[in-house]
Amino acid sequence: MESEPQALDYQALLERIAKDVAQQVEQAGSGKPAAYIPALAAVDPRRFGMAIADVDGTVYGVGDWQQPFSTQSITKVFALALALACGGDSLWEHVGREPSGNPFNSLVQLEYENGIPRNPFINAGALVVTDRLQTLTGDASSELLEFLRQESGNPALAFDAEVAESESAYGNRNAALAYFMASYGNITNPVPTLLEHYFWQCAIEMSCADLALAARFLARHGLRADGSRLLTRSEAKRINAVMLTCGTYDAAGEFAYRVGLPGKSGVGGGIVAVVPGRCTLCVWSPGLDERGNSVAGVAALERFTTLTGLSVF
Repeated sequence: MESEPQALDYQALLERIAKDVAQQVEQAGSGKPAAYIPALAAVDPRRFGMAIADVDGTVYGVGDWQQPFSTQSITKVFALALALACGGDSLWEHVGREPSGNPFNSLVQLEYENGIPRNPFINAGALVVTDRLQTLTGDASSELLEFLRQESGNPALAFDAEVAESESAYGNRNAALAYFMASYGNITNPVPTLLEHYFWQCAIEMSCADLALAARFLARHGLRADGSRLLTRSEAKRINAVMLTCGTYDAAGEFAYRVGLPGKSGVGGGIVAVVPGRCTLCVWSPGLDERGNSVAGVAALERFTTLTGLSVF
């Protein structure tokens, strides 16, 4: 018989983790904000916040846990969940589920794999997912924003227009990916329309508290905040599996080794992680390593699993 999970003092745990990683947050050389998106480059890399939401919706936080930041690639998880909920498993005919081993914006694999991206969390794969969501809903970015408002319980969530414009102005690589996949028939909407929704999707601002709450359906085996079912238990399990193997760019093996949880990072410095059946976490610290993951964020999640013994292994 499965035993009841042991109660944890999440607030005391967060305060200890924040103290443990404080030196990494303060060290200028421990990571740098994303320089290729000007609106992100200006963010102070010494910011740090972390939140935990348990499955019943109680939230605990430390540091800048209520400070909104640019979610960037973290939204790929929610877009994938919506696309699967609305359109089912036919999505997987257009995007794979394997780690890429290449940078998140790489063009290399697409040509010899006939325009089918390796997974939904590299940029090419996320473009395919957003394209699918646009076909299913007619307004992918707005549908995603409304979903996040409902799941986080925060109706004030919004797009950051400055970040979206910055993404668009420096989005030539994403445009190249989209047009290349369109040449193989793997994109169905006009590429300019797709890119607009993709850039706005990545420009949603949320706090650690918002993201931890919004991701709870992955810890609740597919159940939304209102108790309705978004995904089957199997679909939620599979999204968590793809997060574990593909969610932190080409450092997913290192993340699984150090943290041992399904996670999804973004170049805004945020990382969402899931303890199935127990809780969701979000950590934010804008200083990134060379692979685009938050240095202090990964360290904080590693401390969480080490101190609690909670992981999927």
